[in-house]
Amino acid sequence: MYHPHSDEMVQMAMGMMGMFIVHPKDPQAHRVDRDFCFMLASFDVEPGTYTPNTATMTEFNIWSFNSRVFPGIDPLVIRRGDRVRVRVANLTMTNHPIHIHGHTFKVTGTDGGWVAPGAAWPEVTADIPVGAIRCFEFDADAPGDWGLHCHKSHHTMGPMGHKIPNMMGVQQGDLAKKISALLPGYMYMPMGENGMAEMQDMAAMGMALPENTLPMMTGEGPFGPVEMGGMFTVMKIRDGIAANDYRDPGWYKHPKGTVAYQID
Repeated sequence: MYHPHSDEMVQMAMGMMGMFIVHPKDPQAHRVDRDFCFMLASFDVEPGTYTPNTATMTEFNIWSFNSRVFPGIDPLVIRRGDRVRVRVANLTMTNHPIHIHGHTFKVTGTDGGWVAPGAAWPEVTADIPVGAIRCFEFDADAPGDWGLHCHKSHHTMGPMGHKIPNMMGVQQGDLAKKISALLPGYMYMPMGENGMAEMQDMAAMGMALPENTLPMMTGEGPFGPVEMGGMFTVMKIRDGIAANDYRDPGWYKHPKGTVAYQID
């Protein structure tokens, strides 16, 4: 996997565990303040099983960053003003448009080497091909909590059924009462009438998930359910973070008057 024309940026995918990165001899070459790495992987793990189905070619149900899914993924903790590089390597059998909020970036590196500055262009999404690596860089000039995720909607979800009818807008309250009467001792909760945030209420209501599986979407934010899973994390950009401090600073405290609110 060594490329003779990119010896400054030799990168190798090491199984499912991470990257092996050789930095330039000159520490000032391609310098950034924070350098993050993501390995994209997918798994087909049926509920109740503990071994991924390695024969699956299309319908995977676990989409992961570094073999982890949101909200079990560390945030990208960044000091305001830092120059940030994100390296993304794709081990899956489909492409992934990786998107960030709040900033624009430039693709600065590929498997073939560094991109000449004059050839880079501003973007908010970089498509990562199968078996490929892309590096993008940006200046973290906007404090706050900003999403970083795959732009394929089902890649920001956990295990789900593919043959379930669409129940959006269908009133299910009366039906739920009738079904509950037929299942004494069990809790029945219909989902999908107003969206899928109900998935996050399952644990809170005492509804047990099947063994060895995940909710389709989960995570709680400062304003309620985040409604994400899979290939999703948060860039937490703050003032006053020390150079080597990657501890989670918690949710962003919005300045007074900057949060939208409902009016009559």
